[in-house]
Amino acid sequence: MKRLLGLLALFSLLAGCASGVINPNGYDETGTASYYGAKHHGNKTASGEPFNQNALTAAHRQLPFGTQVKVTNLDNDKSVVVRINDRGPHTRGRLIDLSRKAAEQLGMISSGTARVRVQALGN
Repeated sequence: MKRLLGLLALFSLLAGCASGVINPNGYDETGTASYYGAKHHGNKTASGEPFNQNALTAAHRQLPFGTQVKVTNLDNDKSVVVRINDRGPHTRGRLIDLSRKAAEQLGMISSGTARVRVQALGN
């Protein structure tokens, strides 16, 4: 009985993780972006790869790992294409966390956050 309950708990956990991922086709959202950098550099991301603050990557709560998204800063119209390789942001009200390199290209280093449009690109 304990084994059965353990298996049911495991399947429930796995199903819960899978249900959080969304289909990226047509994804187009506007929200607040932030960035993370030096203190996280080298740490393992949720996808298993090390975080590189100098790469064009990002964290998103629901988009599948490997999804390419175009992020546009709505204040200055600068855009960058990043690959989702982590989960987050972990701050309420944020849509995406960008690597420092991506934030630099969007011109948001000094402010720390920016209003952005995030659009999934077709593979």
